[in-house]
Amino acid sequence: MDINLGMSENCLAGMKVVDLSQFEAGPSCTEALAWMGAEVVKIENPKGGDPMRGAHDDVYHHYQFLQYNANKRSVTVNLKDPRGLELVKDMVRTADVVVENFAPNTIERLGLGPDELMKINSGLIYCRIKGFGVGSRFEHNLAFDMIAQACGGLMSITGDEDGPPCKPGASLGDSGTGMLLTVSILGAYIRKLRTGQGELLEVAMQDAILHYIRNAFTYMESSGKVAPRSGSRIVGGGCPPNGAYPCKGGGANDFVYIYTSFANPEHWVRLLRIMGREDLIGDTRYDNHGRTERRAEVDAIVSEWTRQQDKITAMEILGEAKIPAGAVMDTRELAEDKNFIERGIRQTIQHPQSGEYTMSGWPVRFGGSTLPVTRAPLLGEHNIDVLERWLNLDANAITALQGDNVIGENP
Repeated sequence: MDINLGMSENCLAGMKVVDLSQFEAGPSCTEALAWMGAEVVKIENPKGGDPMRGAHDDVYHHYQFLQYNANKRSVTVNLKDPRGLELVKDMVRTADVVVENFAPNTIERLGLGPDELMKINSGLIYCRIKGFGVGSRFEHNLAFDMIAQACGGLMSITGDEDGPPCKPGASLGDSGTGMLLTVSILGAYIRKLRTGQGELLEVAMQDAILHYIRNAFTYMESSGKVAPRSGSRIVGGGCPPNGAYPCKGGGANDFVYIYTSFANPEHWVRLLRIMGREDLIGDTRYDNHGRTERRAEVDAIVSEWTRQQDKITAMEILGEAKIPAGAVMDTRELAEDKNFIERGIRQTIQHPQSGEYTMSGWPVRFGGSTLPVTRAPLLGEHNIDVLERWLNLDANAITALQGDNVIGENP
């Protein structure tokens, strides 16, 4: 399958990426590079490939693989065979980037660590994602998204005020870390184009979470208190109304989020007018500090109004009045909103095994257009194409490698 990218999205054309990553953190990074035009070759075990491909009856992980490996190529190599190891090293000689997120010390045992690969390619940008940073006392611990969210402080500020810590729904430990690495790769690549210099980039998932909760540290430094859980409100509670308020329908997600900024008292005045409570305008009991003291009362006043509106209507009314507000949208509502398809934010893909599915692509527009998404590769789909173009191997050599189980068969 040829990945034919148009002119507007080919900003990374010519970048060659050897993708030794699996699951989500590394693949989300390399997928972003692939969307922007880099040729990303995913090295996989001939027997099953990336564990996230899942077994035939593991539907969830199968679709998860499709979501995080679009626009890539797949080459299957037996890394325990010395000839397979040499194939990967030969690919690295002409690559710009290598990305790995194996368990601690695994990549070194395979002979593909940064010390080894940067010797054979001094201009290589070698990238690694681990759960915990080099020098951390947990450096050798295994980690997944939820582990990073726990150890990085995110769970401590998520959940109801009087409830236990809660894991946010977004995979900030995985994809959030991947995006930080993507940005860092682009910076290193620009310098490489200027100077030829390579780089070793290392990011720990725990450290990445600290980046994403900077507001919580701001609260702690300014108040002297540990940042608390605040339910649906911002860290520290904020100035009410500030949170998700119930709407007509009473469903699990029939809520509208309303935010009145402490820095802009007009938000509260506008809201009072919308709710027909002009009697409270100018009442000092309901200034910024007063509303903080009367949170329950203020929430009850606002809820009385929101319960009379469906969430979309509430968002429209509040938005027109220049009051920050957003309906709480669930995945079904978002998936059925054709506007995301029309704008290219979500794109429908045809897959030879899975049929039709829709996925969210890269949200940044280039030249007014979103980047095209092509399906995730079949296991070993690009064995012949990549080995011919990257390593100049002929058909006989490739057939011999397949016969000796150094690389996998073509699908």
